[in-house]
Amino acid sequence: MQVIDFIASNGPWAWLVAGLILLALELVVPGGFLLWMGIAGIVTGVVAMFQPISWAAQWLIFGVLSLVTITLWVRWTRSRPTHSDRPYLNRRAEQFIGQEVVLEQAISQGFGRVALGDTVWRVTGPDLPLGHRVRIVGNDGAVLKVVPL
Repeated sequence: MQVIDFIASNGPWAWLVAGLILLALELVVPGGFLLWMGIAGIVTGVVAMFQPISWAAQWLIFGVLSLVTITLWVRWTRSRPTHSDRPYLNRRAEQFIGQEVVLEQAISQGFGRVALGDTVWRVTGPDLPLGHRVRIVGNDGAVLKVVPL
């Protein structure tokens, strides 16, 4: 009840200060939600400054603005594709799909090895002899899936 009494006694200034505190907290606790709640608090303070309204209506304005802005922000960020200058970062095996390589170790009982760059990769596929050319068609974690050429 102290919060309600504080807002009722200080009116729009309480909302403006609360909005600024929420904006400052966004700098410390990133995530975007406090940003939109801070903006909603400031807008509520501005509305209450120019149009005297009850504290219940102020809370309603703050709640609705917070929910609407956060919902719009979440939808917008999820709909945007993320572009990267390094799309295979932490997904090294996927960058080898489509390449043709020579087996360094014969595929026996479904597993063998190939050398790619400075790394020896485990491969899975049909049993093939040492030195056979294969094409990488996929991966299962750090194991490359290959087919014979």
